Amino acid sequence: MSVGLHAVKLTDQNLSQLKKEIRVPGYDRAALQQHTVHIGVGGFHRAHQAVYLDDLLGREDEPRWGECGIGVLPSDLRMRDALLSQNCLYALVERSAETQAARVIGSIADYIYAPAERERAIEKMASAETRIVSLTITEGGYFIDEGTGEFTPDFAELQHDLAHADAPVTSLGYLAAALERRRVRGLAPFTLMSCDNLQGNGGVARRVLLAFASLHNPALENWIREHMTFPNSMVDRITPGTTDEDRAFVAGRFGIEDAWPVMTEPFLQWVIEDEFCSGRPRWEKAGAQLVPDVVPYELMKMRLLNGSHLAMAYLGALAGYTYVHEILEDSLFVAFIKAFMDEVTPVVPKIPGTSVVDYKRVLVERFANPAIRDQVTRICSEGSAKMPKWVLPSIADLLEQGCSVTLASFVVAAWIFYLKQGTDEGGKPLEILDARAQELRAVASGIGTDPMPMLQNASIFGQVLPASRLFVDKVSRGLEMLSRLGVEASMRQCLPGQERGA
Repeated sequence: MSVGLHAVKLTDQNLSQLKKEIRVPGYDRAALQQHTVHIGVGGFHRAHQAVYLDDLLGREDEPRWGECGIGVLPSDLRMRDALLSQNCLYALVERSAETQAARVIGSIADYIYAPAERERAIEKMASAETRIVSLTITEGGYFIDEGTGEFTPDFAELQHDLAHADAPVTSLGYLAAALERRRVRGLAPFTLMSCDNLQGNGGVARRVLLAFASLHNPALENWIREHMTFPNSMVDRITPGTTDEDRAFVAGRFGIEDAWPVMTEPFLQWVIEDEFCSGRPRWEKAGAQLVPDVVPYELMKMRLLNGSHLAMAYLGALAGYTYVHEILEDSLFVAFIKAFMDEVTPVVPKIPGTSVVDYKRVLVERFANPAIRDQVTRICSEGSAKMPKWVLPSIADLLEQGCSVTLASFVVAAWIFYLKQGTDEGGKPLEILDARAQELRAVASGIGTDPMPMLQNASIFGQVLPASRLFVDKVSRGLEMLSRLGVEASMRQCLPGQERGA
């Protein structure tokens, strides 16, 4: 990758050489106290939680609360090399059709690549200095059965961690090892805060950690149950993966040589349940919402934003689109997405002071942001984990209330058809990124218009939806239309006023 001729390597020593338009940390980074440890440092965390902390550090009246990142996956080696080569600084670029603004984030003080420094990673979390451990480890990092929501300990990695408590390979294993040391040493536990896109993410983190600890050491399980807190949180900021093109843009436009910058949208939201057993930063001073109950906020986001993402992603991929904003340039897709949102609105909670109409309007504007260049492939990824969280619960609740499920069921059909076809309508192969891709494609490839071979997968669809004749018929009709008519004509058939047998 080539960089701009006058790009400055991003380090503490070089901050003064950056362009004046670029906001840089104005605080003493050497004085940061690493009270937060974050497992799973990726683009989203660096566009979100680390930004709130950086904003707080910019206030002279706030404690010097910094954080240490930890990577537990082999793929995290690239993040370690990128961050440590530039003193854990990175450029954050907010992009819209009107503006391009860069700033340097300095709230991450250190990074530990756990596979190479296992003991150091455990001790970091076991240290009295650590008050919060936060997570963005994706849905798969919790080892839950998508159909039942229960913890599944049969994975080889978990069995390894149970047999080798001081040599873990999973996030749960590292957490248990660190908490056991704190318990034995008489230290208070840290708060465990999930920032993953899971409904009731704090409750999920609590449930799986307790289940793992019960197999590891019942005394640890009891101690966690009695002393730890697991606040729920809802995080929202569209953050596409960083590309070489982005790196070149940051070098050319802003004069920053950054191994892994973050490109994101101006919109930013964080809603947090105020349940912390060992203290916390005053995130509300930086714009976060501290509330007693996060559930209404996360349901609104998952059913409208995340659900709409899947609604456009599989159909958009089949239609041959590469970027999300391109999909939103198609009036048919805009009409479909708006209709999908309207269909699920009856099961979106009403939040005092929040207009659902305005929320949906802003979502369409955010999706259409041409500067983000969010890839459709990213949205399509890990559908087997996303579909049970972002679309299927809406369908179940809509059915219970006797409401229409035409469009939501069609989205399920589109996902199955996407797996079945493996190519877009132009014959171009689709890059299907899913931990269960091989298994699901083997099932989908043999499906005609009868979706039951796929719907009978209880780990994804559970027991209730496959037993609904209406839902099965809607999905079957969607498969039939997609096979016979293609994406565009099928979408038109599904739109309100057009569908038959709704």
